[in-house]
Amino acid sequence: MSGRALLMWDEAVTQYDFGSEHPMDPVRLALTMSLVRAYGLDRAVDVVAAKPAGDSTLRLVHREDYVTAVRAASADPRHADQAYGLGTVDDPAFAGMHEVSALIAGQSVGAAEAIWRGEAAHAVNFSGGLHHAMPGAAAGFCIYNDASLAIARLLELGAERVAYVDVDVHHGDGVQAAFWEDPRVLTVSLHEHPRTLFPQTGWPEETGAPGAGEGGAVNVALPAGTGDAGWLRAFHAVVPELLADFRPQVLVTQHGADTHFEDPLAHLAVSLDAQRAVQEACHELAHEHAGGRWLALGGGGYAVVDVVPRSWTHLVGIAAHAPVDPASVIPSSWRDEVYARTRQLGPARMTDGRWPVDFREWAEGYDPADRLDQAVIATRKAAFPLRGLLA
Repeated sequence: MSGRALLMWDEAVTQYDFGSEHPMDPVRLALTMSLVRAYGLDRAVDVVAAKPAGDSTLRLVHREDYVTAVRAASADPRHADQAYGLGTVDDPAFAGMHEVSALIAGQSVGAAEAIWRGEAAHAVNFSGGLHHAMPGAAAGFCIYNDASLAIARLLELGAERVAYVDVDVHHGDGVQAAFWEDPRVLTVSLHEHPRTLFPQTGWPEETGAPGAGEGGAVNVALPAGTGDAGWLRAFHAVVPELLADFRPQVLVTQHGADTHFEDPLAHLAVSLDAQRAVQEACHELAHEHAGGRWLALGGGGYAVVDVVPRSWTHLVGIAAHAPVDPASVIPSSWRDEVYARTRQLGPARMTDGRWPVDFREWAEGYDPADRLDQAVIATRKAAFPLRGLLA
């Protein structure tokens, strides 16, 4: 197995563009790659551009009629069929939509193939993590579900156990739906409570299809306002124990940066430093439980200057075994580029000033009157016994 990590990148992914009024501004991808280069991390990884996912690959998850509808809307956005979630406020149709969505999916699938074949231990596709797309519909800014496609390709190649851990502020509903009945895939999602945020799913009681799929889905619904200590406490109260039991052959993680307190679309209060701590934890868990095989994806994140580039640059550094010091001063060349592109002032350091982040381990005890602890208890009671684990 190669010791170098892969960074999946093709400049054309920045064409995933729903328009100037849409919150998913592709400048976040361009600025992330620029920051990666500013820190020299592009020399610590192998930067690779995979081919777009073809129709046979897309059909591992998506229905043929849906792919046909995406193609039609891509060729002429006026023909977008809202029955497939296309041409909506969340997912406006745009020319070339199929091509760039297939390209992003291809990066995640190509990364999964390289990991499975031992060509790399770790791979990052921060343009991916489009976890809301359903087999037959676009949803939540997501056209093709690259995370599900990467997992499906791993199964096709012979993987028997793949774990998916999603720490985006929104529930990883599309990935959960794709593998709801499949005991080979464990999906774990930590997200803001569905009472207060799209897509209004991800309740603790969603645990997989009765029968073989039971216990294959785990959901932690966090109270709005959850900050660093609670977020890390919940992660460590649930994820490590599940992975130790499941023993995945590959760990796939989704690192949406929209848990951040500056994100305009959600209501958690997590810092960049806590995001980095979870990225480090995922890296360690991959080595501990998955033989080091780790595919890390991007996802949401709408503070496109202050948060997303820093968060995902940390992710690349961790995957490359060349972590960026949180206290480091961001190169002025990158901040100049930020101003030239956005007329905003970029952040000065790779920290929100909270590193290292402290939290209380679950094993130290819990408070049944605490809202965060109530969320963890609900998840453990609903899902852990189905896997033969103590709640």
